[in-house]
Amino acid sequence: MEALLNTIVPVAFIVLTGYLVGRRIEFDLPTLSKLSIYVLVPVLIFDAMLRARLSSASVLGITLAFFLASAGLYALALLLGRLWRLDAGSTKTLVASATFPNSGNMGLSLTFFALGQPGLDRAVVYFIASSVLMFGLGPAFLRGGGFLQGLLFTLRLPLFWALAGGILVRGFSIPLPLGLDEGVHLLGQACIPVMLLTLGIQIARSKPEWGVFELKASGLRLLAAPGLAALAGWALGLERLDLQVLVLQSAMPIAVNAFLMAGEFGGNAPRAARAVVASSVLSFATVPLVLLLIGVG
Repeated sequence: MEALLNTIVPVAFIVLTGYLVGRRIEFDLPTLSKLSIYVLVPVLIFDAMLRARLSSASVLGITLAFFLASAGLYALALLLGRLWRLDAGSTKTLVASATFPNSGNMGLSLTFFALGQPGLDRAVVYFIASSVLMFGLGPAFLRGGGFLQGLLFTLRLPLFWALAGGILVRGFSIPLPLGLDEGVHLLGQACIPVMLLTLGIQIARSKPEWGVFELKASGLRLLAAPGLAALAGWALGLERLDLQVLVLQSAMPIAVNAFLMAGEFGGNAPRAARAVVASSVLSFATVPLVLLLIGVG
C-alpha cells in the first residue's frame, strides 16, 4: 500500500496544483501543449534513448502487444456502437476514445513514479507506438482513408527525430560535449511535471457534464483497454516489467487528441471533450486498482 500511495500521491498533487492554479490564472493551453509536444517530450525521448537499457525483444514485444490490443479495442468499439445504435459521429468518437490513450502527460508520469527509470524507458516505446496509431492510423480509422497523409504528419513530429537521434548517438557511442548530456537530462525531467500541470489546468476548464455515453467510453478506455492489453501481453509471453508497463499505460484515460481527431474527422466533438474529462477524473479511482493488479502496492 505504501508503494501505491507513493505512486498516486505525487501525481495527484501535481494535477491538483494545476487544477487550482487553472481556476485562478488564465493560461494559454495551446502554448503549453506545443511546449510539451515540440520541446519537452522530444528531449525526454532523446534522453531516454541515451540512458535506456532495453532489449530488442522488449521493444518488439511491447509494440506488437499494443497494436494487437488496439485492434481488439477498435473492433469492440465498432461492435458496441452498433449494439447501442449510435449514429456515425458518436461511433467515431467511441472508437477514438477507446483507442487513443493519454500515454504521454499522464502515462509517462505514472509509469516513472510506479516503476522507475526502467519502466519509463519502456513507457516511451508505448508512447511512440500510440503516437503512430493516433496520428498515422487514426485518420484512416475515423474517416476511412488518409493513412499516408496521417503517417506523413506523424513523421513531421519531432518526437520521431528525437528517437532516431537518440538511437544514433547511443549506437555509435557519440559523446555529448561540455556536459550537454546533463543539460538534456535536466530539460527532459521538466517534461513530466509540466504535462501533469497542463492536465490539471485542462480539467479545471472543463465542465463535468457526463452522461451515459461518456461513462461507457470511459469504461472502454479505463477497464477494457488494460484487460485486452494484459491478454495480448500474456499471449506474446512478455517479461514481467514489459507486461506491467503495457497494462499500466493501457489503463490511462482518453487522450485530449481524441477530441481533436473526433472534431476533425466527423466525430462528435462535444461528446469527445466530455469523455476526455470524465475518464481523466475517473482514472484516479481505476488506476490504483490496476497498480495493485500488476503488483505495485
